[in-house]
Amino acid sequence: MTAAALASPAVAQTADPNESTFARIRRTKKMRIGAVGGGAPYYMKDLATGQWKGFYIDIAKGLADDMEAELEITETTWGNSVLDLQANKIDIFFGLNPTPKRALVVDFSVPVFNNAFAILCKKDFKPKSWAELNSPDIKIAVDQGSSHDQVVSRLTPKAQITRLKTADDATAALQTGRVDVQCLITMLSLTVLKKNPSLGQLVLPTPIFATTSNAGFRRETDKTWRDYVNTWIDFNKGLGFIRNAIITNMELVGVTEADIPPGVSL
Repeated sequence: MTAAALASPAVAQTADPNESTFARIRRTKKMRIGAVGGGAPYYMKDLATGQWKGFYIDIAKGLADDMEAELEITETTWGNSVLDLQANKIDIFFGLNPTPKRALVVDFSVPVFNNAFAILCKKDFKPKSWAELNSPDIKIAVDQGSSHDQVVSRLTPKAQITRLKTADDATAALQTGRVDVQCLITMLSLTVLKKNPSLGQLVLPTPIFATTSNAGFRRETDKTWRDYVNTWIDFNKGLGFIRNAIITNMELVGVTEADIPPGVSL
């Protein structure tokens, strides 16, 4: 009876629905992240081995190590990552642009690095501004529910916007001539062009719409997890760990620091 009585509080603690994310990670020694299969250099999955690479994988591993936790990776999409956070399937997702719509339902970390929205254009088309893209004659592809989707919806409402399941699907639409441009974050655009130089060219339409790449968290009353990650990001930016992780993984996909246009700051 004494043993049973001693075990009961532990069982109750394990099943506590109000346990914070930070407390659960410390208790279970497991940290859950989401990763995008076609998101190089952010995330890269080797289909043969199932192993993950990418600078946000390396950054997440560094965070997990400092939390003394094992990293668990769940595959998701840019559009579904917020839903996975809300459903408590993952503890953190790196690579979210903090939009007002997303801020209604999830919390954000401090910026990991600065970024900008770009467009990949077919060869014979090189618009200079967002205003030029805002025309019924222009066909734009985006991955549904992503920040790319939100940006073109706001800046080019008159254009023909094709919303597809993934960024790879949107790239395929551009490659096959079904659309004129694809909207992507600059870092992803560079990677796509390195893999397929014949696709077209990268353009940063004016005015440059700058954003940041942040981590997202499930909203909860206890902010310890978010506050810890903020401290960790700032500390590791100062040490150069985050910059090194980004540059090293960019090189894996053929992108060098010299390829990065103005508007992106590591």
